Amino acid sequence: MDRQQEFVLRSIEERDIRFVRLWFSDVLGGLKSVAIAPAELEGAFSEGIGFDGSSIEGLARRSEADMIARPDPSTFQVLPWRGDGGSAGTARMFCDVLTPDGEPALADSRNVLKRTLSRAAEKGFTFYTHPEIEFYLFRGTPADSVGDGRTDPVHPPVPVDTMGYFDHVAGGATHDFRRAAIAMLEAMGISVEFSHHEAGPGQNEIDLRYADALTTADNVMTFRTVVKEVALQQGVYASFMPKPLADQPGSGMHTHLSLFEGDRNAFHEPGAKYELSATARHFIAGLLRHAPETTLITSQFVNSYKRLWGGSEAPSDIAWGHNNRSGLVRVPMYKPGKAQSARVEHRGIDAAANPYLAYAVLLAAGLKGVEEEYPLAEGVDEDVALLSGAERRAMGIGQLPASLDHAISLTEGSELVAETLGESMFEHVLRNKRAEWVDYRAQVTPFELRRFLSWL
Repeated sequence: MDRQQEFVLRSIEERDIRFVRLWFSDVLGGLKSVAIAPAELEGAFSEGIGFDGSSIEGLARRSEADMIARPDPSTFQVLPWRGDGGSAGTARMFCDVLTPDGEPALADSRNVLKRTLSRAAEKGFTFYTHPEIEFYLFRGTPADSVGDGRTDPVHPPVPVDTMGYFDHVAGGATHDFRRAAIAMLEAMGISVEFSHHEAGPGQNEIDLRYADALTTADNVMTFRTVVKEVALQQGVYASFMPKPLADQPGSGMHTHLSLFEGDRNAFHEPGAKYELSATARHFIAGLLRHAPETTLITSQFVNSYKRLWGGSEAPSDIAWGHNNRSGLVRVPMYKPGKAQSARVEHRGIDAAANPYLAYAVLLAAGLKGVEEEYPLAEGVDEDVALLSGAERRAMGIGQLPASLDHAISLTEGSELVAETLGESMFEHVLRNKRAEWVDYRAQVTPFELRRFLSWL
């Protein structure tokens, strides 16, 4: 037994932990959990906990259903919303999903990211990420808006306030919410850098401090759970739906990316334009060239494309610029004397993405650009949305897929995404997304009824 495992077992005894939740993700980024008693944990470390993988979205076929969840002791944290008032506590750990013979499961989202990080490590790189996560707070419950899904009419959700970007109201619901959520995140060892009210009514943003990509992805999964728990405690509900309100901004998860070689930021080159190294420029070129085929992973739901094409700084154009928020990739302003801060921001990921898969495909795309030394076109200084079609074509600016169906068609032939996800997960993602599109296409929407029913 290693020291981390011993630390976990000792902490559980000292802190009177009665339940240990083992967490992992399905292919869509949904959190899965099984609780075990502390007496079972030593066996879980050595042998794992068996479960039916065919019952988890995209994890295994029925003929290969047996799977094992083995906890990663480095992710141990006590859940601060459990065990208050002197009652016994609950802790959690993320798991690696294995086959019965102990091999990493190919369709485990966390393993997909670990494989891609290993590829980067073989080239001497560590991949760091810093997400800015947006979400809405609404009154009531989701059932108040969607009804029974059959006969009850659908009503737009009601935001908890009518505030806008950076607004501060003493005693406001979102101010108190953010304070409580951040306190809970920090109690779990997740550092928060910034928080503020976003542009939409009831919309918030909380930015997590940079970390290696695997830690960040684990933190994003925890973040979503914490935000929803705090919302329930305060009598509201939180949604990471990419575009819940038709006339308001969508919720993204803009993520800052950088590669390090040891302690040196591989994206920084003193004296270069924008202080960007050749590695950084090739990485950006990889992100842009492979954007059409990776968008299905970074924007995975039919609703995601209403965010991308809904304006409000959501990117629909495949362009980059220095300190320009209108394109897919932004190079933030360099801070003199702070080489470690050189980075690029990818603005296409939405708040509902599976963070393990999203970071895996972005890293794979960037590394491809570095390996093959993709050339990078000149950055765009203007607001890309204001350019004409002719101007876009002259500048070589393409566009992201306009719908889930379009994204599927672009990803189907992608060698990069297939290689990154692995064959079984790649095929499942395509099957799942095709089924979602077929279901969506069959709907008769309120828009159609309002526009056509009495006229036609």
